[in-house]
Amino acid sequence: MPASPETSARRPRFSMIRSFVLADFLTLGNGFCGAGSVFAVMQYLVTAENRWLVWAMALLPVALILDFADGRVARWRRRSSFLGADLDSLADVISFGLAPAVLGFGIGLRGALDVAILLYFVGCGISRLARFNATADALSDDSGKVKYFEGTPIPTSITIVALIAWLHVRGLTGPGVWLGHWTIGDLVLHPLTLLYALSGSAMISTIRVPKL
Repeated sequence: MPASPETSARRPRFSMIRSFVLADFLTLGNGFCGAGSVFAVMQYLVTAENRWLVWAMALLPVALILDFADGRVARWRRRSSFLGADLDSLADVISFGLAPAVLGFGIGLRGALDVAILLYFVGCGISRLARFNATADALSDDSGKVKYFEGTPIPTSITIVALIAWLHVRGLTGPGVWLGHWTIGDLVLHPLTLLYALSGSAMISTIRVPKL
């Protein structure tokens, strides 16, 4: 039965936040870093100030560290919340799906085919996490631990970010982006964008990756 008005009135304000444990705040930090990276790219596109692009790239390794730490902290403290798994997936979509795609757009991958591939990459990341959440119980052993990942984990997209950072240091982003571009009719494709297609496809594959 739905809660009566009297019951709803007695419900503590901000009760959801009160249910968070330390690991959840680390997960939120992961999501904040990803969102901050997106905003930094937007600021870079508006101002053309190089420091914003550097911030956009630097925040994503921090997100990776927080993503690694939240699970360890939850096991160390032996405390997790009922929202923990979903929080983790949502934060990962932002930090390792959307943010790397926006970063690619920011460094010059802006052709119509580039954008289509970047959207495909984000869609693969969303699908990969949804599949994991739906199949985690089936993939777990008697202790409840997941034995392996099906498809590459979405944080592996940090390798693309690392490559972009290296290219940026060498002056191979922007109009002179590494590998140049192809023109197919009226459509433009930068070969560098194909790394996003490969990464996304690996995420939604059935490749088994042992969980460390």
